[in-house]
Amino acid sequence: MADELEWILDQQSRYYEDRAPEYDDVWFRRGRYDLGPDGNRRWFAETARLQAAADAFAPTGEVLELACGTGLFTERLVRRAGRLTAIDASAAAIAINRERLCDPSIRYIQADLFAWEPPRGTTYDVIFSSFLISHIPPARFEEFWGRLGRWLTPGGRVFFCDDVASEFDRPSNPGEDAEDGPDFAHHRRLSSGRRYTIVKVFHDPAELTEALARLGWFADIRATGDEFFYGTARRG
Repeated sequence: MADELEWILDQQSRYYEDRAPEYDDVWFRRGRYDLGPDGNRRWFAETARLQAAADAFAPTGEVLELACGTGLFTERLVRRAGRLTAIDASAAAIAINRERLCDPSIRYIQADLFAWEPPRGTTYDVIFSSFLISHIPPARFEEFWGRLGRWLTPGGRVFFCDDVASEFDRPSNPGEDAEDGPDFAHHRRLSSGRRYTIVKVFHDPAELTEALARLGWFADIRATGDEFFYGTARRG
């Protein structure tokens, strides 16, 4: 099982490296990701709510963004952060992020998020992640939140957002294959036709709140509608 998980995590890393050039097409519903007039209208209403929630969180001080991707939220964080560190495993995603923002104040780090640790003595006032926690294997969930707890300053805050399992048949990943293997293993195909296996856990907000409480976190998790949830958390 351990070897299988490491293989899946390697596949996941390759997937997001190769997907970087078309990642924004999903967010902006371009090309094969177009949902049609009604679907797009619903989608953009919810992305607007999600962006508003991230802005209302007011990420100030020393901010760490995990899985920064192509910069869709980085550009919002840098407006308020005293100093922003943005980390991603994908060199291609970071390159797009840099080009999008052209902001020399942002410190970019390419690193494996399951292995990276901040420099000794460094802590953060805010840790922000978008569409990351669904890619954390269940066996590493507790370890992941334990690491975040160590990295926060006293009174520090966490913001996270991700997908919910939707009742709508949205082609967010056209060409998905039937699932096999562990429950958390999902298969994806890019427009090139190449197939990957990734971790994808669709968290129920109420269950996630309870799971975090058992780990000593006070979380407030809300839905934007049918597509996303977002949450804030503090250590107890």
